[in-house]
Amino acid sequence: MHNRPLIGVTLDSEQPGGYSKYPWYAIRQNYAEAIIAAGGLPIALPHDPGLAAEYLGHIQALVVTGGAFDVDPSLYGDGERHETVTLKQGRTAAELALMRGALERNMPVLGICGGQQLLAVALGGTLIQHIPDSIPNALPHEQPNPRHEPGHAIAVTPGTLLHRIVGATEMRVNSAHHQAVRHPGPRAIVNAVAPDQVIEGVEDPRYRFCLGVQWHPEFSIDPGDRRIFDALVAAAAI
Repeated sequence: MHNRPLIGVTLDSEQPGGYSKYPWYAIRQNYAEAIIAAGGLPIALPHDPGLAAEYLGHIQALVVTGGAFDVDPSLYGDGERHETVTLKQGRTAAELALMRGALERNMPVLGICGGQQLLAVALGGTLIQHIPDSIPNALPHEQPNPRHEPGHAIAVTPGTLLHRIVGATEMRVNSAHHQAVRHPGPRAIVNAVAPDQVIEGVEDPRYRFCLGVQWHPEFSIDPGDRRIFDALVAAAAI
């Protein structure tokens, strides 16, 4: 019997209201569906930094998902917080513990949207707190059309891990963020940019699979999106 590699997937968290009168976790189905389609077995990771090492002892790869919140600017040395910044400090603490632990183990890591931004911070990088205030004539990175449709094109940097995976120098991607990576970290590299030069992906060649993408490949908008999950699961199976 073929054993699917276990792919840990971080959850979002919400305060009481809506689904439950008590605090609750959430994740979109298409994260799990994309991993299953690529041959992986997704498992959800609750938010407990103290259990990060134990979770990492069971999984073969880590996916840090996105969400409607931001990385605390203090984590990358910014003393002031932009008025648009919202935090989920418990979630960030847990994801950062998982991410750092996975990198220490050289475990395959995929950061998606906010997960890509957190990956950049974990690698020593910094973020733009609010794109409209920092990038003149920026594209609408919080696209007005539905998330299952493309928002803009990106240019993929030749020679990068992302380029080797998707086999193209351009992709059409969705866009659901008001922040972006400013600097990817001292040894990390940029693997994709939008037409307005906003960074759309980062990676660190010191690790066997350390990839962050600003868009949501679980929506499978571009042919390269499926290949990202295929490559993650293939790396996890080694």
